[in-house]
Formats: sequence, structure tokens, C-alpha cells
Amino acid sequence: MSTFVLIHGALHGGWCWYKVVPLLERQGHTVLALDLPSHGRDKTPIAAVSLQAYVDSVCQVLDAQQEPVILVGHSMGGGIITQVAEQRPDKIKTLVYVAALLPQDGEAMFQLLQRDTAAVQDNFVLAADQSYLTLRDGNLKERVYSDCTDEDAALGKVLLVPQATAPLMTPLHTSAANFGRVPRVYMECLRDSSLALQRQLYTALPCRQVISLDTGHFPMLSTPKELAAHLAAL
Repeated sequence: MSTFVLIHGALHGGWCWYKVVPLLERQGHTVLALDLPSHGRDKTPIAAVSLQAYVDSVCQVLDAQQEPVILVGHSMGGGIITQVAEQRPDKIKTLVYVAALLPQDGEAMFQLLQRDTAAVQDNFVLAADQSYLTLRDGNLKERVYSDCTDEDAALGKVLLVPQATAPLMTPLHTSAANFGRVPRVYMECLRDSSLALQRQLYTALPCRQVISLDTGHFPMLSTPKELAAHLAAL
């Protein structure tokens, strides 16, 4: 059996994995779905949030595990797991990117997001002091949770939090000696508006395996059984 550590994306929290966690646990796996600083139940002030704060919170969990883990990042979480792998390569069995950012050395996550200009402009509002982003008002079901249930879209509306910009603007630093030796798997989402970006990323930084999911951006909500099955097969 394996230990899975699940890292959410921007504005979300560990809650977004609520359908996947029990599916993996029923198979005997250990599953930890974290709240990054200022997300979910974590009350860290946005002003105190940094890329390193995100990374440290994940490293603390990895350091407490007896065996290397399967570290899964969704969306923005891909950048987090990339930097964690640079700092804790021996604590990770496999990195899994689910419709996720996959930055190379020296790249900041916001650089990658800007390649999908329309999506950024259509979906996000930058605070006046530029310290955080929020989602534009409008139909979350249509724009964000396209193939999810109305109930999950409503859950997101209640639980989404402002996204600190500092972690997105900070360049990541990775090396072949650390990050480069951890096996990587990419799960692309075929009905995601960011599919073209996903393919650019895993083409530029190839992964051991690419798995295609016929879903929108949130397979953990829309097709949790399929996602859990692919994770368990790793």
C-alpha cells in the first residue's frame, strides 16, 4: 500500500479531494489532503504566504512519513510539488501532475499562466494592492466547474478563498540532481480549456507517462472513481 499526499490548486483547499480520499483509503492506502497556508481551514494571513511557505508545509508532512510518498498536485499544485521534489527528492516515489503547472528551472507559475491569456483575464481579478487574486463574479458552474455537479459548484462558491500572488510570482529553482531524478506522471484533462497549455508543459519537460482523462479541470470532483483508479494503478 502507498501513501498519497494530495495538493490542491489555486483558491481551493484540501476539501476538493473529498471524493477521491475515501476511494483510495478503501483500497488500504494512506491519503493526506493538505490545506496549504491561507487555504481551507488554514488561517495564515495572505501577507505571510510565500512559495517557500507552501513548500515548507508539504515538506513537514513528507518528513513525518516513514516511506516515500506519491505526491499529487492539481493545477497550481504542480508548481508546489515541483519545488518540494527539489528539496525532498528521497521522500517522493512519484510526482503526479493533474491538469497541473509543470515549471522548469527559473520559471514562475504566473509566467506559465500568462500563456493562457484569455483564461487569466476572463477568470481572475487582481486586488488593488496586487497581493491576491479572486475569481470574477459570474457562473462558477459554467466557467470553472463545467462538468461537475451543481452541488460541487455551490460548494466551491462557499469554500474558495483569495489566492496570494507572491507564490505565483516567485521563480522556482530545480536541478537534474534532485527534481530531475524523481519519476513524473502527467494527467491531462481533455475537456479542460487549458489543455493546450498542459501539452506545452509536458512536451517541454517530458514525463514518464501521460494519462488522458475525458474531463474538465476538476477530475477529482467530476470523475473521482476514474482518477482514483489511475492513482492506485501507479
